[in-house]
Amino acid sequence: MVVTRRWPRLRHPAQVVVAGFAMAIAAGTGLLMLPVAKAGPGGANAVEALFTSTSAVCVTGLVVVDTPGYWSGFGQAVIVALIQVGGFGIMTFASLLVLLVSHRIGLRARLTAAAETKTIGLGDVRAVVTGVVKASLLLEAVTALVLALRFATAYDESWPRAVWLGVFHAVSAFNNAGFALYSDNLMGFVTDPWICVPIALAVIAGGLGFPVLFELRRRFRKPRGWSLHTKIVLWASGVFLVGGSAFITAIEWSNPATLGPLDVPGKLLAGFFQGVMPRTAGFNSIDTSQMNPASWLGTDVLMFIGGASAGTAGGIKVTTFAVLFFVMYAEVRGEGAVNLFNRRLHGDLQRQALTVVLLSVAAVAISTLAFMVFTDYSLDQSLFEVTSAFATVGLSTGITADLHPGLQMLLVALMFIGRLGPITVASALALRSRVRLYDLPEERPVIG
Repeated sequence: MVVTRRWPRLRHPAQVVVAGFAMAIAAGTGLLMLPVAKAGPGGANAVEALFTSTSAVCVTGLVVVDTPGYWSGFGQAVIVALIQVGGFGIMTFASLLVLLVSHRIGLRARLTAAAETKTIGLGDVRAVVTGVVKASLLLEAVTALVLALRFATAYDESWPRAVWLGVFHAVSAFNNAGFALYSDNLMGFVTDPWICVPIALAVIAGGLGFPVLFELRRRFRKPRGWSLHTKIVLWASGVFLVGGSAFITAIEWSNPATLGPLDVPGKLLAGFFQGVMPRTAGFNSIDTSQMNPASWLGTDVLMFIGGASAGTAGGIKVTTFAVLFFVMYAEVRGEGAVNLFNRRLHGDLQRQALTVVLLSVAAVAISTLAFMVFTDYSLDQSLFEVTSAFATVGLSTGITADLHPGLQMLLVALMFIGRLGPITVASALALRSRVRLYDLPEERPVIG
């Protein structure tokens, strides 16, 4: 009698997406453990390789080793490739390969790509996949060109080196990754608008999400025809970009370790740059570890909210926050329905938003508690690091590299969950779904 072992079949699209990200991380870990990936003798250990691979695929930017000093050119190339694949989306990238080979996408691939890109219908998946790739490469190329010219003309970099720096930072910026090829990230360019502004604009573009970018391209001159999603994203993003930049600039204005030594234009540029980065990018032009605790808390809030859905940003997403804000607003006003921008929100959407927030709060709270129990770091440092990992931001107070490997693995799990979303991970892990065929008696408990 021959016994054959049957591997569990992945039926739900969410399971395929989670498995795809896990396999990409595993492949990146293997490549980074090769001796050729390390600048010095020997190879990276498993924790260093796994953490870096997860941070790259999940477009986070947290590091446990110095990126330019520890990794060789091959290792840096692996990192930027992982960032690009993670930013595209694993199933989006796989669907692109299928398109290139067979010029068509099967139903199963369409389902998984639609689940990953948040596409509404199956008919437009092919257009969305190709559109994602074209938009990403175009915006990255423009950003890389500006950066390469600046590196070559203002910083005396050779043209091959300038082009590599431009490409690496452009890919890292548009995909909201935050990896940099300088040991102090971008602190050496704090007052250089030709470096900071292109990177910030690429971060903003990536954080808006592909559906918004596509709609702006088609209907830029017809704002009345924009979808509700686009209106929410642009409204909320504008509020958080302006509010976050103003908040950081005001709090850090006189801090001698951050904005204090800069002139007024330098302070405004650095404040704007630092206000943009909590949209889940992770670059920093000032020393994050020296920021005021009030700035840390404000940054925590901005990181937790994050950017838009179906893009390269993390966090609970601005659409989720906006939905809950208007739910609260409607409840305070005593309205029976939740309305915004002359549209009524479906009840299922409200429950989904609440579920995302509660699961996210639980993940951050439990992980922060673990930091408080097993380390001597303060609450504000622990909360900042955990939120940065979960929201796939990459900003750090400087404690990540010094953490126990067990806590570094906790951050790995948070980056993975944060990139895919709590609901996606939970639904992927669910063995089966049950539909209740009857309703239970209704009763109202006391609230408040």
